[in-house]
Amino acid sequence: MSDNPPQSLVVAISSRALFDLDESHQVYESQGVDAYHKYQIDHEDDFLQPGVAFHMVRKLLAVNERTEGRSRVEVILLSRNSADTGLRVFNSIQHHGLDITRAAFTNGQSPYSYVSAFGAHLFLSSNREDVSMALQAGVAAATILPSNSGLKESDQLRIAFDGDAVLFSDEAEQIYQQGGLEAFTESEKAAARRPLSTGPFKSFLMALQQIQSEFPADDSPIRTALITARAAPAHERVIRTLREWNIRIDEALFLGGRDKGEFLRAFGADIFFDDQRGHCESARQHVATGHVPSGIVNQS
Repeated sequence: MSDNPPQSLVVAISSRALFDLDESHQVYESQGVDAYHKYQIDHEDDFLQPGVAFHMVRKLLAVNERTEGRSRVEVILLSRNSADTGLRVFNSIQHHGLDITRAAFTNGQSPYSYVSAFGAHLFLSSNREDVSMALQAGVAAATILPSNSGLKESDQLRIAFDGDAVLFSDEAEQIYQQGGLEAFTESEKAAARRPLSTGPFKSFLMALQQIQSEFPADDSPIRTALITARAAPAHERVIRTLREWNIRIDEALFLGGRDKGEFLRAFGADIFFDDQRGHCESARQHVATGHVPSGIVNQS
């Protein structure tokens, strides 16, 4: 089998983020590993229902249908299941028609070390520990939260990002946490022409933009949005940073502290990434949401 084509976008995902495994996970929690093993084998021909990130994955894979036979997106399954118990997951993948062929089953161990080995730009999991280790290894990663993640009307994949500690470093957030809004605003005004440092999701956004660049702007299968609590005058540094990085964001919302949930619903996000639990709680009522445990607000 050949290696991934150059510049392909690779997303690694856990089985619990892709499918609804709550019932079998309850067996594991209440009865232990042996009962879980037996349950999965007994039910391996019962197809799993979509999980929180399922519709996003389906839209990601659908991008390949528009790239003239070139595989521009690959999804890798990383699972704490054994190969034995993971058979149900692969049966469900085939049942739902998902083009996922590569996988790592680690039999209870963390699969995070395989994220970099597969060259993934993004790792999605319901296990916060695995996500944190992937972030420390330099890969964009998020903990998938229980969310209202129904299929959106548009066939276009819509991904929304927070700014500080997600696309950008948390250098500005540190000032806010230590000195408050006034100190943050004054600091950002003074640094308006100095680009922010790189955050954990910059490389993922750049990989998305590489695919977007192959399509007309009004006919792209992917649309991105920056949805941030910042407001003027702290907007300028963000805009200049994206300009310096030569990254195009299709939509930018500067909400000045407003709850993000309704705006994400209006954008039609298939998934949203944010470092702050409060914003994630608002978002997950409307869209699939990934918590990014990075930056000063997650140090505790």
